[in-house]
Amino acid sequence: MLYKNARPGYKRFIKKSATILLAIEVLGFAVTYAGWQRLNTNRDFRHYIKENYPSILENYYQLGEYLSGDKTIRNHDELVWKQEKASLAATATTSK
Repeated sequence: MLYKNARPGYKRFIKKSATILLAIEVLGFAVTYAGWQRLNTNRDFRHYIKENYPSILENYYQLGEYLSGDKTIRNHDELVWKQEKASLAATATTSK
């Protein structure tokens, strides 16, 4: 007669734990990449992050400057936001 030995419970636990941890890691990477992509492509989102989470935007700029060596995104964003602020102020004073 052929006897079948049961797998020990700890091996099954390790396998399930490793699978769950891998899935969590992949999900975390996907969410992080989606946030990075949105920061890279959407100036309005960067402005929202600047207003609400300035340290995140500062780290984004610092990493970009470290990797590429130029400050064009930061300077262009600041220029556009200053122009928008000035145009809003001019509109507010003319409407009074």
